[in-house]
Amino acid sequence: MEKPSYSYRQIWNIAYPVLLTLLIQNLIQVIDTAFLGHVGEVELGASAIAGIYYIAVFQIAFGFSTGSQILIGRRNGEKNYDQIGQIVIGGAVFLWTMALLIFLFTRICSESILSRALSSKNVLQASLDYLDWRIWGIFFSTTNVMFRAFFVGITRTKVLTANAILMALTNVFFDYVLIFGHWGFPAMGIGGAALASVIAEASSVLFFIIYTWAAVDLKKYGFTGIILKNLRIIKSILNVSFSLMIQYFLSLSTWLIFFLAIERMGETTLAVSNIIRSFYMIIGIPVFALSATASTLVSNSIGAGKQKEVIALIWKIARLALCISLVFILFLGLFPELALSVYTSDPELIRASIPSLYVILFVLIVLSVGNVFFQSVSGTGNTKSALFIETTTLIVYCFWMWLVAIHLKAPLAVCWTSELIYAVFIGTFSYIYIKRGNWENKRI
Repeated sequence: MEKPSYSYRQIWNIAYPVLLTLLIQNLIQVIDTAFLGHVGEVELGASAIAGIYYIAVFQIAFGFSTGSQILIGRRNGEKNYDQIGQIVIGGAVFLWTMALLIFLFTRICSESILSRALSSKNVLQASLDYLDWRIWGIFFSTTNVMFRAFFVGITRTKVLTANAILMALTNVFFDYVLIFGHWGFPAMGIGGAALASVIAEASSVLFFIIYTWAAVDLKKYGFTGIILKNLRIIKSILNVSFSLMIQYFLSLSTWLIFFLAIERMGETTLAVSNIIRSFYMIIGIPVFALSATASTLVSNSIGAGKQKEVIALIWKIARLALCISLVFILFLGLFPELALSVYTSDPELIRASIPSLYVILFVLIVLSVGNVFFQSVSGTGNTKSALFIETTTLIVYCFWMWLVAIHLKAPLAVCWTSELIYAVFIGTFSYIYIKRGNWENKRI
């Protein structure tokens, strides 16, 4: 095994802006959860259902942008910089079309779908109030992911930090004034949380446009005078990303199914699960950021002809992810009540959340390594194998979820062991592929 060309410092320099971006993007949902936790259990639970519903349909677009990122990373590694602009513009045109279809589908079908899935009329109405505003953000969020794909693909990720901070500050301000009706704004409750998220995403798009125009060498990356000449570039992106689009949608859809099963246990249990989900997303951010970094560095390494360095590189990133995760695990394991008090002042909700919190802390240990290997599979360009791994894992995940949540009606903490099943299987299958798969000469 050869020593990889990327040092820990270089890996971290690429990863930490991605980490901050993911942190702020997830903070939008976390901030909503924290504010709504002081409004009521119904609003807290409904934001989980509606939020995951929105993210599930958004993941189709995110999967396409990830395929674009892999292609951009490969062209960047090959030093074919002038081909990158066509990938970005072609991807943006496709995503804007997709955003319109997702918007129309949600506006027309969401009430029919959720009314059949939810048992609580209060949760249903609150979920629809949230989605009525939140779905407008799909136009901005799809644009944001293409900008992110571009900057991550060329390993110029520091700009993501400033963008993330802007989004967070914008979201906090508008959450405060729109949820509770401060400073002359209307008190919109859960609808205000959704509108605040949309405004934050819009500010992010504006920032990216201004920064790209002012600070990026548009000629170098093939943006100058660019007009989408044909549909072949979109076809090339789809060849890589189609499997990812299905993969990401399936992954979040099963999580939506998980929460729909939890909703039948009661509004309090659903509220607890939303708090745990929020924690899970936050403490998993270093893992997700380093996994995204692994994907783009693997793609860059293969493009530069350094295939033999890839496995050592993946292990290095996985070790870094595990070490960072252990810091979160130690703090939250020692002070769970303090951390949970951010979301609610209700002592009953805090006590009910602690067992499930300990479960996801254990899950994070396994996920730290497993997810890095899994995203590296996509980084090799063989996204069909990644889809197969994800689908197989989700079948096992859904069976376990049905067994413990529906058939056995187990306590909530036991239901959350579904995430452990996912982490174990996704990591094992991905490791086997990286060790044995024929990926070194994969061309994209």
